Amino acid sequence: MSTPTWEDVLKAAEAVHPFVRHTPVLRAEVDGRPLVLKLEHLQRSGSFKLRGAVNALVNGPLPERVLTASGGNHGLGVATAASLLNVPATVYVPESAPQAKTARIEATGAKLIRHGATYAEAAAKALEAASEPGTRYLPAYDDPAVVAGQGTVAAEVIEDAPDVDAFLVAVGGGGLVAGTSLAGLPTFGVEPERCRALDAALKAGAPVDVDIDSVAASALGASKIGSVPFEVLRTRVTSVLVSDAELLAARDRLWEEFRLAVEPAAAVPFAAWLAGRTGGELPCVILCGANSEWTP
Repeated sequence: MSTPTWEDVLKAAEAVHPFVRHTPVLRAEVDGRPLVLKLEHLQRSGSFKLRGAVNALVNGPLPERVLTASGGNHGLGVATAASLLNVPATVYVPESAPQAKTARIEATGAKLIRHGATYAEAAAKALEAASEPGTRYLPAYDDPAVVAGQGTVAAEVIEDAPDVDAFLVAVGGGGLVAGTSLAGLPTFGVEPERCRALDAALKAGAPVDVDIDSVAASALGASKIGSVPFEVLRTRVTSVLVSDAELLAARDRLWEEFRLAVEPAAAVPFAAWLAGRTGGELPCVILCGANSEWTP
């Protein structure tokens, strides 16, 4: 499987442009320090995942049907992309997938199937079902076209805020952080302490299985970093960890200070920035999704 490049990201930006929102950036100051917030939680389907799904589907002839497995956001991205491209979609989710995400998947017209206790179990079942002729299985992150599509978030930031000098990105399976790192700026991949697939892989020198137990697990709950993202990231990313308490406090602060309502996973890089664990004079914090139900 090929390793994506920044040229692939720029091609993806053209390919996805008719289907995705060019989300805004917000220049802000918090605790006397400047930063740029990329408001990707305002994307159609409520997260960045639509970008990779669209790019993967328009790369080549459209399949008769598309099938995927997801903790929620990727399934919603694929279901939305399939709806925009008039392709039938089926999404497998674990039993634990939150109602806030599953209801939205079904609202796109996609077929939803709950299976297993974890994302890995749902994905195994989905891959079994994908052997039917004419079916395209769309991985959540382990695919060069998906990674390139996710990188279009960074391409927009560089266009709108060229003075940004670092990216802070939440990490699940690694698609968004890998695509972002292709921009060539210092990139900080941030994970919950108990959802650390990237951190473990960097220490081991290869993707390894990790235990998952975090309030952000529905979005960042990959038990192993993708091999395609890892090839991109092994020399391009700095790993940072935050606690569940820190990421929830960061989510609440985004609401209190900016009235930005994001899901726990999206607040993870902001939590690392608040704690002073990242670099850059003017970093961009990517707020990657907003698919949760919560009360401020």
